[in-house]
Amino acid sequence: MMKTAGGKKKITLALMVAMFLAAVEGTVVTTAASTIAKDLNGFENISLVFSAYLLTSAISTPIYGKLADLYGRKNVISIGIIIFLLGSTLCGFAMTMDMLIGFRAIQGLGAGAIFTLTYTIVGDIFTLEERPKVQGSLGTVWGIAGLVGPLLGGVFIDLLSWNWIFFINIPFGILSIFLIQRNLKESFEKKKQIIDYAGIGTLTAAMLVFFNIFLSAKFLNYSRSFIGMSVVGTLLLLVVFYRIEKKAVEPIVPLEILTKTNQMVNSISFLLAAVLIGADVYLPIYLQNVLGFSPTVSGLALISMTITWLIASVVLGRLIIRHGGRTVTIIATVILLLGILLLPTMGIQTPLILVILYVAIIGFGMGGAMTILTILIQESVGYSQRGAATATNTLLKTLGQTIGISIFGSVFNLKIVQYFNSSGIWGVNPNDLYESTGQGITLTGQQVALALNAALHVVFIILTVLVFIALVLALMLTKTSLPMKKEGGNRDKAIAEMNEGEV
Repeated sequence: MMKTAGGKKKITLALMVAMFLAAVEGTVVTTAASTIAKDLNGFENISLVFSAYLLTSAISTPIYGKLADLYGRKNVISIGIIIFLLGSTLCGFAMTMDMLIGFRAIQGLGAGAIFTLTYTIVGDIFTLEERPKVQGSLGTVWGIAGLVGPLLGGVFIDLLSWNWIFFINIPFGILSIFLIQRNLKESFEKKKQIIDYAGIGTLTAAMLVFFNIFLSAKFLNYSRSFIGMSVVGTLLLLVVFYRIEKKAVEPIVPLEILTKTNQMVNSISFLLAAVLIGADVYLPIYLQNVLGFSPTVSGLALISMTITWLIASVVLGRLIIRHGGRTVTIIATVILLLGILLLPTMGIQTPLILVILYVAIIGFGMGGAMTILTILIQESVGYSQRGAATATNTLLKTLGQTIGISIFGSVFNLKIVQYFNSSGIWGVNPNDLYESTGQGITLTGQQVALALNAALHVVFIILTVLVFIALVLALMLTKTSLPMKKEGGNRDKAIAEMNEGEV
């Protein structure tokens, strides 16, 4: 890998552009969703526009990770960006909702490479001292995407058409590919590789069965027997997958990367990803629907999370070399827990400055924890397995977000209904709080704000429990200074010795 300062800056720019494309696609489409659904006559399938993207990006992450280990990072991520751009172009030309859903699935296939390989490349070309700052920059891209996405969506719809929210990706994607191809130099041994097709197929089937429970709009209406059968089917497929991977020459998920440390780190990542999506979705609801601020003010208030995320990535990232990954992970998770504990104290008259402060604390803890966890995963394996290890971690984060947001949404809606029932108001639909109820009762703004605040309190308490469990797991991490102290020539050998004692 080329490691000149100029080359690193250009590669960082390329990775940030690629990450922004994949990240902003979620927020910009959210803004345009109702307009698209109206234009294509497909309101009943609007959730599938998002589900298809999330599903295929999740399924493809471990595949891209392994392919990058086999064939190199540069070409695999470039192919991923090309697939993403192809999906974007097709989405822009979609004439029916079914076409759009199918093309969004293609987009997600490309996004899987971007989500995984950007962090893998960072782990390859940047030193341990440089990595926290770069990963923090990539992390802030998500925050910027969350702020810019709705604005871009509104501008394109008002001035052009919804089709342009997809077409605009093309020039930036081409720029990213150009910078990666020109500046990322790999010394890669070209040889005939054996692809684990059986493993890919089995893992894909397992995730399709499992994700279907949470990605469908009918989640709340599923019977216990259906959910039970899906879970059993997923477990059986995973058992088959495990047996295949034990015998595979080049397994899609090498079993040797599933050490005790990695399993613990992946579990923490799973929990914190669920917490992050919960905060991203429900804090704006609190700011806009409980406190009554505009979407613009809400977005500006959440900038504090983006700023402190980057600061934590740099500050705590430097401490990792001196104190080790376990200590810094615990520190970051404790700070995150303190911030999350403050959320249930918020009410319908909480000053905006306090909300900004709470969000800043959460951003510092979350940014530090996510950055350190990614470094721990990458440093626990050698170069030839870094792509697979990073992809597995990314997959667990996606699982955490998907399962988390489904559970949070179910609890949130249930608590809204329970709040009104306890007040003697029946027939309220959480999706139509600002319309007349089934009995013709029109709710006041004060009633809606109180109901939402009560439901949000329960969600915030669940987030607190999840962070507490993550902290317990962080305390259980083994004390090892090996991957954190240096990157010398004996690093892979030392890692192998450590993993041998953990498997």
